[in-house]
Formats: sequence, C-alpha cells, structure tokens
Amino acid sequence: MSARSGPRVGSWRRCALCIAWSLCLGLPGCALIHKNGTPYAEISPGQINLADDIHLAREGWPAARWWDRYGDAQLDALIEQALADAPTMLIARTRVAQAKSDVELVRAGSSLQVVAQASLNREHVSANGFLRAYSMNIPAIGATGPWYTEGTVGLGASLNVDIWGKQRAQVAAALGVSNAQLAETSAVELEISTDVAQLYYGIQTTYQLIDLLNESHEVAVFSVETHNARAVRGLEPQTQFEEARAQQLAIERQIVSAQDQIRQFRESLRALVGAGPNGLPPIEPVALPRPQAALPATLSYELLARRPDLQAMRWYVEASFDRIDAAKAAFYPSFDIKAFFGFNALHLADLFTHASRQIELIPGLSLPIFDGGQLNANLSGAREGSNLLIEQYNQAVLNAVRDVAQTGSSLQALDAETGLQQQRIESVAFARDSVEAHYQRGLTSRLAALQARQPVIAEQMTLLTLNAQMLGQEIALTKALGGGYRADPPVELKPR
Repeated sequence: MSARSGPRVGSWRRCALCIAWSLCLGLPGCALIHKNGTPYAEISPGQINLADDIHLAREGWPAARWWDRYGDAQLDALIEQALADAPTMLIARTRVAQAKSDVELVRAGSSLQVVAQASLNREHVSANGFLRAYSMNIPAIGATGPWYTEGTVGLGASLNVDIWGKQRAQVAAALGVSNAQLAETSAVELEISTDVAQLYYGIQTTYQLIDLLNESHEVAVFSVETHNARAVRGLEPQTQFEEARAQQLAIERQIVSAQDQIRQFRESLRALVGAGPNGLPPIEPVALPRPQAALPATLSYELLARRPDLQAMRWYVEASFDRIDAAKAAFYPSFDIKAFFGFNALHLADLFTHASRQIELIPGLSLPIFDGGQLNANLSGAREGSNLLIEQYNQAVLNAVRDVAQTGSSLQALDAETGLQQQRIESVAFARDSVEAHYQRGLTSRLAALQARQPVIAEQMTLLTLNAQMLGQEIALTKALGGGYRADPPVELKPR
C-alpha cells in the first residue's frame, strides 16, 4: 500500500507545483486595466432640505397606514382591495419573485455542481485509425472488433474557485437588484394607495358639488316660474324669462357634467383596483375630512429612508458597484476543478467490474492575456452605467425635495386662501340674511330672497374647490414624504 501511495503523492505535488509555477508566470502577462473611469459623487446632505419659508402648522412624517387618519371605512376598504388585487401590484410582486430567482441562479453558479452521467455508445472501430488493433478479433488484448458497445456511468463534479471574488460580486449585484425590486413594490403600494384616495375624494367632492348645484337649481326653477308668470300677464318682457331659463339650463348642464365626472372617477377607480363591472362597492356620500397635513422640520437623509423609490435607486447604484467589482475580477486568473468517478468499459459485461473504474481530477486555470479590449470595454461600460445611475439618483433626490417643497408651499397658500374664502362667505351670507329678514317682514319678494342665496352658493362652491385642492395636496404631500415606508438609515454611497 505504501509503495503504491508514494508515487501518487509525488505526482500530486508535482501537479501543484506546476499550477503554482504557471500562475507566477501568467500573472504578469494577464490583461491590464486601462479604463476604470472616475466615479461620480453622491448628492450632498445640504441639498436634501427645504427652504426656511416652507412650513406647516403640524410637524411629522406620515404613519404606516396614513389613510386611517381620515376615519373613512369606505376609503379603507378600497385601498385594501387595491393593494390586494390591483394588476399593478401583481406585476410588482412577480418582479420581486423573478429577482429572487435570479439571485438563486447566480448563487448556484458558484456552488459545487454534481451530476450523474451515463452514456451508451455503439461504435465501429476503423482499421486505419489509432485503435486499429481493436478492429480485429484478438482476445488477448480484449479486442473482439470491429463493433463495440461502450458504456460509461458515474458522477461528475465541478467547482469554480472564486479567489478574486468575481462570483461573490455577481451574487451581491443580484441581491441588490432583488432589494431594489422590493423597494419598488413599496413604491407601487404608495402610488396605488394615494391614487385611490385622490379618486375617492374626487367622487366625494363631486357629490357635494351636485348638492350645491341642486340648491342653485331650485332657485333657478322658481325664478323661471316667476318670470314666466309675469311675462304671461304682461308685467315684464319675455327677455327676463329667457335669461332665467338660460341660467337654469346652464345649472342643469353643470349637474349632468358632474354626474358624468363621478362615472369617470368610478371607472378609473375600478381599473385601478382591478375590480370587475360589479366588483366595486357603492360609494356613499360623506363629508370631506378636515386637513391634517404635517411637514417635518428637516428632511436630510431621513427623506432617503422614507421614499421607497429613492431606496430602490440606491440599491440599483449599490448593485452597479458590485458589477464593477466583478468586471475588475475578470482581469485575473480563474480556477476550476472538475472530477469524475465511475465506470467505463468497451464491453457492457465488464462495465461494473473493479478494472473498469475511472477516476479523473482536472484542475483548470484560465488566464486572460490578449482579449482585444473586451475586458476593458466591459469595465468601462460597468463604470459608466454606475455613474449614470448615480446621476439619476441625485436628480431623483432633488425631484423628491422639490415635490415636498411644492406641495408644502401649495398647502400654505391654500390654507390662507381658505381662510379668506370663509370670511368672504360670511360677508356674502350677511347680505343674504338681510334680504331674508326683509322677506320675513314682507318688505321684499320671495324671488329676491331666493336669488340672494345664489351668491352664497357660488362662494360655497369656491370654498369646496379649495377644500378639495387642500385634500388633494395633502395626499400628494403624503406621497412626496414616502407614505408609511421606512427603511434603515442610508449609509454613504462609496463607489469602488
């Protein structure tokens, strides 16, 4: 036993020395990095903040279920239905599952691979070939030619030795993309929930608008009847009747348009939720909620952790750094080991005998020397792709700050306008109440008392529009602040 093992150990040592010697000779001759490029810088924290003149009465970030603050069971049910069944959500979840599969696929490439192998080969040996002796019938050497049935069965294995971290970098890049897809799913959830809320309150606003239009329509109908009665009796010209009639028709047209607007909102909501023709529950009229918008005192890096779209872009940037590492590692030698253990015989009857055992162990070395610039082009492309992502990320951060600033500023202005409009309604209502009082005392006609309501109704419509705009901007601010999303505080991006 020892006599046979000695030469084997020596042969293994010689093999290892040959590999080491080849490595020492090959390293100086491998392809050189010429196009690494210069990484771009991340946006500075000072640019992630608001101007000093933008602030609201309340401070803070949105809650996880931000829509609960409105206390509307109908809205809660619609958002939950949308987050469960919306086609856009299903697409986002499918992308996450696909990204996870990609991670497993890349990770599997760096693991030990073992396969079962079996083959059957019926061959005719050539009399003029290297194995011509086997084309004859010479039992002494095992030749019973020219036809043979060769069989092979066994286990094959292969392993890539990731010395320079190329495969680890590829796995890290795939993980980065997977994490980005998860963050994008949260961004889709935020998009859907805010869109549902905007459409829902668009319907509620239109309901209230129709109520005000109906009040105005009652006044217009009475005015038409009154002027018609007077015109028939010759107490006033027909012109006043036609003017009153035109005003009534204009109000009726507005009612028809508002009713159609509700149908449009419902169809948009149905498509967003992913409901069938009868899958959307009835939406009953409710009062618009009071504004509850809040704005953080400072944004800085907290905004990056609160915005799922920014988190997704950061993960894409991180993944691009790993791709750069993989592109750099491709310049260095790669090692792999292949092995086989099984049986091989020219005669199937001898296949599973001790003498038919076959053992192979093949260490491999691949060293790039001249590649026509392919590796440098690959590295340059990875670097430029990373720089592009960094610039897109920086611009996205600036856009996020702009969104918060614009919606916050709009809310400030709308709040001031709403206060002024309420005062205006009080002034107009005073004139209406005065005419009503005169009517109660018999000092003016009922028509004059009813017509005095029209300016108040018009101003109430304006106030309704302002309240709806405030609610819409409040929801937009919730979206700009990232909704209820919260990731770990981001660390500084460090290009490699």
